[in-house]
Amino acid sequence: MRTLHHYDKAGLLSPSERSHAGYRLYSDADLARLQQILFYRELGFSLDEIAAIFKEPQANAVEHLRARQRQLSEEIARLQRLAEVAERAIEVQQTGVSLTPEERFEVFGEITFDLSYATEAEQKWAHSEGRREAMARAAAHTKEDWRRLMGEATAWRAELLAAFDDGEPSNGERAMDLAEEHRLHISRWFTTCPPDMHRRIADDFVADPRAFALVVPPSQQRPGLAAYMCKAVHANAARHAGGPTDSEEHR
Repeated sequence: MRTLHHYDKAGLLSPSERSHAGYRLYSDADLARLQQILFYRELGFSLDEIAAIFKEPQANAVEHLRARQRQLSEEIARLQRLAEVAERAIEVQQTGVSLTPEERFEVFGEITFDLSYATEAEQKWAHSEGRREAMARAAAHTKEDWRRLMGEATAWRAELLAAFDDGEPSNGERAMDLAEEHRLHISRWFTTCPPDMHRRIADDFVADPRAFALVVPPSQQRPGLAAYMCKAVHANAARHAGGPTDSEEHR
């Protein structure tokens, strides 16, 4: 009732009639107008904006609705970003890395914000002995350990990008050697990584961009780089197994 009185005072909705006792009587047209007001209010319009629309409904309604649609889309995107930040913050806590938030940012840099893959990986590999070993060893790393391993990863990443930019074939010696360095890096810092496991990890690089973002931050990626790395890993695994690489098969 207070809302109806307020709308009346604002000039938005006055009753068409009153009873002999002074009660407000609303017609079907009044109720339709009330429905419009409630619709616009639900979209976040102020009463002044609604009044302006009602003054020239044909001229203002579509323009105002389009403007509000843009605002709502921007707000949805903002809230989605906040939800992702919250999700990643939770996942960072689940990685087992015993560092303060400041230390994580200092050590991991951009990589810190690409850990949304962690929770699904945990679910996917929860019963894997290698996964359990990797998490246990990660939890035991000191801040200096993380500095060293991230320094290694940074230097390796620069070599990978250089090989890719130079047009080195993914099944060439340079690319396969880089794949081998990556495999040894995993074994050295996390868990023993035989070639078969390395292939599965590389397959994830192509299947899930979040997995590759843990290796190469999005800001440094190039189109086709994930597939290039995956092929190099497979070629290196074939080399270890004594089988032909892709280039040898083609010959």
